[in-house]
Amino acid sequence: MQDKINLIKETLKEDLEVSGWHKILSPFLDSEGFDNITDTLTRLVDQDRRFTPKLKDAFNAFKETKLSDVKVVIVGQDPYPQLGVADGIAFSCSNTGKPQPSLRYIMKELGDTSVNIDLKRWCKQGVLLINTAQTCEVNKIGSHYDIWKPFTEYIFESINKIDKDIIFVLMGRKAEAWQLIIPGQKILKCPHPAAAAYNGGTWKADNIFERVNDELDKQGKTCIIW
Repeated sequence: MQDKINLIKETLKEDLEVSGWHKILSPFLDSEGFDNITDTLTRLVDQDRRFTPKLKDAFNAFKETKLSDVKVVIVGQDPYPQLGVADGIAFSCSNTGKPQPSLRYIMKELGDTSVNIDLKRWCKQGVLLINTAQTCEVNKIGSHYDIWKPFTEYIFESINKIDKDIIFVLMGRKAEAWQLIIPGQKILKCPHPAAAAYNGGTWKADNIFERVNDELDKQGKTCIIW
């Protein structure tokens, strides 16, 4: 198993070099903190407690979004907990033939009737789509939050050091809990899309995507084509 993890790590570093994130993420991937994460995940698998997405896909958001292009960071909670659904990009579900509820609420907010389930198109425009945990035990929401906490702290602090003009969109309470370590950034907040299930199918998004583009316009940056 360790040989497999080492191979995944080396392949990941190569992919991250292409997107520019290797400068930030390689030190963590070589750290005891990442070893602790992989050791924990390995133990869970040995106990027949499967997780999603696969470790090799857990950093797809960083592969698909060039560091030099990042202008918006959208933070959710967990990857989709159903086996085979999460693709490593928050809210995206390109592995399936149909949108998950959270993505349906997002598309409804945007008035997008096509329901494009692959959000790489946002990544290509500089939107980093991540969760507060990169993996989740199958069908157990929130189960890996503590496992990934060191990484989440590391990546937020790293982004905060290199750029003060990034718009952070914190969706839900778990995401909002991190706002204190990104001082100086423009922070926008809204409920997690999944909360719509408890509000009669209505996501109280407060025009979040329009607000993001308003902020980008103020910064003189190109708006996102959602």
